[in-house]
Amino acid sequence: MVDVIEILVPGGKASPGPPIGPALGPLGINIKSVVDDINEKTASYNGMQVPVKVTVDDKKNVTLEIGVPPASALILIEAGIEKGSSGEETAGNISITQAIKIARMKQSSSLSYELKNTVKEILGTCVSVGVTIDEKPAKDVQHAIDAGEYSDLFTEGSQTTKD
Repeated sequence: MVDVIEILVPGGKASPGPPIGPALGPLGINIKSVVDDINEKTASYNGMQVPVKVTVDDKKNVTLEIGVPPASALILIEAGIEKGSSGEETAGNISITQAIKIARMKQSSSLSYELKNTVKEILGTCVSVGVTIDEKPAKDVQHAIDAGEYSDLFTEGSQTTKD
């Protein structure tokens, strides 16, 4: 029988304590080895909660799948802030190229087939956390994308298509 454990861990700082230890302990595997592998694979997401899927097969072989942190966490990191704002005040600012970078990271889990639409999803999250794009409200940038103002950033070579 295959056991699958899905957990959120702090990037690069997982420990054998809860939630990992209690979840993996009954499976009879080397928890320290799994934690070390998780920390190595999530080190680039330091300071963010990272979804991790641990699969243990009948022969006690462990497979890790590292997910991408939530868009809001990626936006806060790009903006260099610890917390977004609730309401009308601005918490930070990112560039359109930073929004595109985040969209590329989230493309595989996006509901959109085109990079341009994934960027618009990221901009929607920017609205929620109070982050502007190039010092403009994110909603205005979404409308500008619809009007074709940023079309040079979404050329054929830049676009990603889902399989």
